[in-house]
Amino acid sequence: MLRWRLGHLALSLFCASTIAFAIYLERTQFLSPCPLCIFQRVAFITFGLLAFCSAAIPLPKMSRFWPIVLTIVGLAGAGVAARHVAIQYFIDPSKLPSCGPGLNYLMETQPWLQVFKGVLTGHGECGVIDWSLFGMSLPVLALLGFSGLIAATWGIRFWQAKA
Repeated sequence: MLRWRLGHLALSLFCASTIAFAIYLERTQFLSPCPLCIFQRVAFITFGLLAFCSAAIPLPKMSRFWPIVLTIVGLAGAGVAARHVAIQYFIDPSKLPSCGPGLNYLMETQPWLQVFKGVLTGHGECGVIDWSLFGMSLPVLALLGFSGLIAATWGIRFWQAKA
């Protein structure tokens, strides 16, 4: 059970450091997050909180439940990140709609499902690559992060099962 707790605590710390880095870029490098970036942050926060809960409450009966829930959240985040990568690298920027109102305004004036659908279509601001590491934009790094989190979740599950 100690392996389970330490593994899931490491996952939650990874998510926390990811959010801390995003806030660092926002505050010091003045990079404003687009709506897709905000959705990716929500997925990292949700994954991190759930991983922390699974570390804090490691009930043996729940050992099958947590990896499935974490995988669903990770796949949702990876899907948003993959859509963001597609907008940045594979869609002609002139075909994207112009930058619309902010996400806060959309959430106040429209149903959340309509907002989610509208955000996933992408905007001009989502196609801009304004920061990269080793030639990879932030959405590419987020996609790799979500993929790693999902793989680590199942690695922890099988590692704990062997103990």
